[in-house]
Amino acid sequence: MSSASDTTPSFNAHARTRTPADVAAADAAAEEALVQRLEELRTAGAAGAGDVVLKEVLATSALWPVETVATGALLLGEEPRTVTTGPADKVFALASVTKPLVAYAVMVAVEEGALELDEELPPGASVRQLLSHTGGVGFASRALEKAPGQRRIYSSAGYEILAEAVARATDMPFEEYFHEALCVPLGMTSTTLAGSAGHGARSTVGDLLRFAAEVLHPQLLHPSTVAEMLHPQGGDVDGIVPGYGAFRPCPWGLGFELKGVKNPHWTGAAQPPHTAGHFGQAGTFLWVDVEERVAAVALTDRDFGPWAKPVWSPWNDAVFAALRAAQN
Repeated sequence: MSSASDTTPSFNAHARTRTPADVAAADAAAEEALVQRLEELRTAGAAGAGDVVLKEVLATSALWPVETVATGALLLGEEPRTVTTGPADKVFALASVTKPLVAYAVMVAVEEGALELDEELPPGASVRQLLSHTGGVGFASRALEKAPGQRRIYSSAGYEILAEAVARATDMPFEEYFHEALCVPLGMTSTTLAGSAGHGARSTVGDLLRFAAEVLHPQLLHPSTVAEMLHPQGGDVDGIVPGYGAFRPCPWGLGFELKGVKNPHWTGAAQPPHTAGHFGQAGTFLWVDVEERVAAVALTDRDFGPWAKPVWSPWNDAVFAALRAAQN
């Protein structure tokens, strides 16, 4: 079978010798060809050629207009299987993909009794509300912009408040708690947190697939705790998914964005509403499907922007179709 690079034009090919208009036209053609190829692979995956198609779908990420990309997929059947492409052990900045990891560590603290999920933290929002972005605090400001529970205001500041609360309750710097509570037991040896608990983690595809395996088959947290994390929180409030717009409802769990019926969205159009995950400004994403017991990760070294929207959603649809086929 031909590799993706044999069948699909590359973005920015020979960019140094052409005008900006030439490059833009070539990029548009490459994008169109890639999306068409992903649709072909999605159809092939849906027809049942799972394992072979999955490897080829993942390989198409090498055609994204980024310098470096690593991707991976997980099938948690009787024998867990992972497939990766690119440098699976390369450490990338995660940006907001940090949030599900931090939320998991916070829920370890809740299970340990250091915090209570519905206890109120300054400036008046509960742990649950801060984890689900209904705490009312702004993106970067800790001041209340809305009363808690009224609106889903996407907030990194809320995660910083949570980290400080865990640090006070455990008498341990949160970065250290994060390492001991999450990274050590899951074998995430290349994952670190420095700076903001909302966007300061760095990790690898390999480590994030280990995290995804935990979410799909919880060992560190009780399964009921993880089920609550993946359950819509705060009712049908409206909110914004950065880069994609306003939605009502805008479902979110505890640390995990839930796809719901959002459209457009970074996950695949054909992926079900219960799909849970997160994407980051660093050009990164992770999603899990607990019913199908599958997951996927993509890490890049290019910030999220207009380049990502046309390729992420069809890529995720093709990956999802291939994963489902490979499970059968």
